[in-house]
Amino acid sequence: QVQLVESGGGSVQAGGSLRLSCAASGYTYSRAYMGWFRQAPGKEREGVAAVSTGEGSTYYADSVKGRFAISQDNAKNTVYLQMNSLKPEDTAMYYCAAARGWVSRRLAPFEFNFWGQGTQVTVSS
Repeated sequence: QVQLVESGGGSVQAGGSLRLSCAASGYTYSRAYMGWFRQAPGKEREGVAAVSTGEGSTYYADSVKGRFAISQDNAKNTVYLQMNSLKPEDTAMYYCAAARGWVSRRLAPFEFNFWGQGTQVTVSS
């Protein structure tokens, strides 16, 4: 049974930083795509960042390039999302997700099969 457990959300002021963690279990982590997605109230879920855990290639939404960084610790089966220079528009529920196999559209929610419960990020101005 695949489990993804997020942690690290919270409330910060604009310009601040947070680091999200996603611990994966029951999942072949070494050859996978894992990603971070977010959903604000009244909006569709959108891809933020993704990583090919075998190759280490990373992918980012234009809105977060240069501010967010996705990384992984293979020994811990954990993926991180370092978020810097946070803006009020980054406020959302953030979800970790994992794909069962190869993914062509790395930031598309429909490509991912397993989801965590989400962690709230709130950025105040």
